[in-house]
Amino acid sequence: MILVKKTKYLVFKNLKFRCALGKNGIKKKIKEGDFITPKGIFSLKRVYYRKDRIKNLKTKLKKTRIKKYMAWCDDPKSKFYNKQIKLPSSYNYEKLYRKDKIYDIIITLDYNTNPIIKNKGSAIFLHVAKKNYRPTAGCIALKKEDLIHLLSVIKKGNKIKII
Repeated sequence: MILVKKTKYLVFKNLKFRCALGKNGIKKKIKEGDFITPKGIFSLKRVYYRKDRIKNLKTKLKKTRIKKYMAWCDDPKSKFYNKQIKLPSSYNYEKLYRKDKIYDIIITLDYNTNPIIKNKGSAIFLHVAKKNYRPTAGCIALKKEDLIHLLSVIKKGNKIKII
């Protein structure tokens, strides 16, 4: 079990990494855009990565290369809410192929996926932290090297507990 604590650390076995959390901390998630990292236990679903920036990524999780047309729908009006989509889209979305490096590696969590409830919040990712571990919109963010190391040691079926 991977553990994420409000002290802004992610712990897995003998590893301990500093992390960034949502601007409004760890709580019961209320709605889309509330800047809360949701409390709970979640599965790690898939790894998305920029092959042009990340070479030789070792992981037991399913991997998908991020392409320029890929995005994540965060618009509750869309039937693709909280799913990966192809651009262009007339709905609100977050681009996965970005100039900044925070989405060079993304691990999707199964938050609000089965069933998907409109407005409950979308796209809770483990991704690369911004400079100085600036707060996220609700995701968990690690230094790139730490995220790469974590991916090399976790297995399919590992869960993350956010407390």
